[in-house]
Amino acid sequence: MPTLDDVYRFLLTPRWLALHVVVLLVIPAFVLLGQWQFGRFEERSTSSHQITGNLAAAPVAVEELTSPGGTVSTQDKYRTVLAKGTYDAGAQLLVRRRVQDKAVGFYVLTPLVTADGTGVLVNRGWVRAGSTADALPEVPAPSSGEVTVTGRLRPTETEETSGIRDRAGLPVGQVLLINTEAIGRGLPYRLLGGYVDLIEQSPAAAVAPAPVPAPDVGEGGGLNLAYGVQWWLFIGVAIGGWVLLIRREAADLKTAATASGEPGPGEPGDGEPGDGEPGPDAPSRSAAPSVSSVSPGSSGRSSGRSSAPDDSSDEPSSPDDSAESAEPAASSPSGESTESAVSSPSGESADLRA
Repeated sequence: MPTLDDVYRFLLTPRWLALHVVVLLVIPAFVLLGQWQFGRFEERSTSSHQITGNLAAAPVAVEELTSPGGTVSTQDKYRTVLAKGTYDAGAQLLVRRRVQDKAVGFYVLTPLVTADGTGVLVNRGWVRAGSTADALPEVPAPSSGEVTVTGRLRPTETEETSGIRDRAGLPVGQVLLINTEAIGRGLPYRLLGGYVDLIEQSPAAAVAPAPVPAPDVGEGGGLNLAYGVQWWLFIGVAIGGWVLLIRREAADLKTAATASGEPGPGEPGDGEPGDGEPGPDAPSRSAAPSVSSVSPGSSGRSSGRSSAPDDSSDEPSSPDDSAESAEPAASSPSGESTESAVSSPSGESADLRA
């Protein structure tokens, strides 16, 4: 039978070595992907809990959470804030490429100037884009006079945080990012850090853009947790499949070797010396009889033909045979015997007469 080394020798072939390398590279990759998904789950879970708490918190004055030229911290994101002042309609901007209700449109961004002379950017809502890329949308005008707005505080946007790439050459009054620092450079007053998504205002506007919906807290990273578990399950699948392929290949090779009758180590095969079987160099068991072993009687009986099986052991010799065997061989004129026993090639004797 084939030994264990013979059966699993195929593991060192180039094809199987390539498979080993692939499996050994895939396993750590799955480990890292699973860890990354678990990390995202923790981040989103923490963020989800924080956002949920901020949305439910009581509103506070916007000046308590931000300042002119300052920034909005992550802990204060989506906090409900209050601001009182008048809109600066002349400094209104349209924010391009904003999707709402599965449609592309604009955010309407209008500064609100407070009593102390500072301003805060208010996102009044969303409007649908025009019929063409160059057509301006229809934008409701802001309320005149002093208003009190309630909204969700948001940090300023950058290319890194929003994933939107800013570019120059846009039409006048349009921007791609709600970046407080960049927008504040063109205003005569200082802006508070961040901006406010309008929830409601008092007094209410007769016509207003569509309000921006509240953030979708979702499942708090539940999908990331599921993806992390899946990646780690793939590790078991990779290892199990690897072992299964090896075992199946080994079983197939063992079955093929047994069916073809190939001998294993220590087993005699065709043409090999073994117990009870002679080798190719062993002498033949049936050796031709020598000339001296042939009796004169038998040589006299065979004359140029093969001798028949000797049955003299079972039947007595006849008188004629005795007389014939008793006669001496005639001598030739030269004194030599005219009758000599010669062994045939097959080991049998034949009589040659001169």
